[in-house]
Parts: sequence; C-alpha cells; structure tokens
Amino acid sequence: MFYLWGISVLPMKDLKKVAAVAAVEWLEKGMTVGLGAGKTIAYLIEIIEEQQELAHSLTFLSASSVTTDLLLQKQLTMGNAREYERVDVYFDSCDQLDHQLNAWKSGGGIHTDEKMLAAMADDFILLADAGKLMPVLTPDYPLVLEVIPEAARKVMAVIQKQFPGAAVGFREELQQPVTTHRNNYLVEVRFNTLPYLQELNLLKMLPGVLEHSLFYRMASKAIVAGYSGTDILFAPRS
Repeated sequence: MFYLWGISVLPMKDLKKVAAVAAVEWLEKGMTVGLGAGKTIAYLIEIIEEQQELAHSLTFLSASSVTTDLLLQKQLTMGNAREYERVDVYFDSCDQLDHQLNAWKSGGGIHTDEKMLAAMADDFILLADAGKLMPVLTPDYPLVLEVIPEAARKVMAVIQKQFPGAAVGFREELQQPVTTHRNNYLVEVRFNTLPYLQELNLLKMLPGVLEHSLFYRMASKAIVAGYSGTDILFAPRS
C-alpha cells in the first residue's frame, strides 16, 4: 500500500504476473514445455523456479534467445527442438487475441520458430492481460511475413495487388531491412480495415513465404488476466 495526498491506495496488480501464476496450474512433473518470449514468459520462468521439485523435472524448449538465456541462467533443463516431435504444452504471450483465440504475434519477428513449437504442442496456451482481448482482431498490428530474399519483391507485389489499400514494406532498422536468424527478410503489411483472417492466413502459401505472424486457429486455450479475475478461454470446437 502507498499513500497519495493522504489517501491510502492499493498497488495495481501486474496482470502479466497474474497470468503467469495461473499458467503454472497447467504444469505437471516430467512435462516437456515450450516457451515463447516476453515479460509474461519471464514471470512464468521465475514462478516455476520457485517450485524446485517441479522446475527440475521439466524440460524446456524455446525459440527466443532471451527466454533461452533466462532458462540457462536459472539452470533449468533445456532441450533442442530438432530432437522432438511433440511437446506437452506451449505457453506464449501475444500482441492481441480474439474470442476465437486467433492472435497477433507481430513484434518479435520469430513467429516462424514460435509456430513450429506451437504446432508441436498437445496444448497451446496463450497468456494475456484483459486489455489484449478483443471481440475480433483489429488492424492495430501488422501482418509480418518471413520471406526469403529472392522472393521478397514478388511477394510484396502480389500482396499489394491483392490488397490495394494496404501499406507493404520491409521492417527496417537504421534504414536497412531487418533479417531473421535464417537471413530472411521481414515484410510488414498494414491494413486500414482488416481482411478476412482466412484470406490472410493463406498468404503463407505464396512461394518464398515461410510463415506469418497471424496465429490462426492454433491455440487450444487462453489465460486472460484482468483486475476482476482470471478467465480461461477455450478454443471453439470446429
């Protein structure tokens, strides 16, 4: 508790930490656990570490170098994704999600690797605060595609033709295209009005596109933390 102008005020909850605490309930000893990136995942690692018996029974996989460094710092067991065909559960945060559990993960640029782990998981659980949950996804975030360099200009031209009002360009730093660890480009597509998600999802079929940052019908559930409580949302059945 702290005081503001003589009035006692309770500190606001850190909703990312609240979501991480709830996520631990879905873990069991001996699991293989995939982890994404972000502050919520960092909180989750810290909370897991506090439960020593559970923590040291788990094997972790991650596409994030930051998450991997934290796991190694905590001396937790790391696995190599190349050696696995499945994981028990995969946790990841997101930029935004909807009630169908579609999600944007457009910030980090490692969505290809994250999707591979998510697809390997028996249970893919999104972690979010309530402010990220929308009835439907919005165009506040770009669709980001990982594209091999030789195909980049063609892919951009095809997308521009298919969506004339969209802004299509390379993600850049210091006026240079950002590249992934595979030396591929990240192409960003920004919309004024979001097209049908099914239509956007099909863009990964363009030759030269590895993957994109729309996680369409992949998550099995979401843990959404709000100031009035934590909700568990389940993916609708087909």
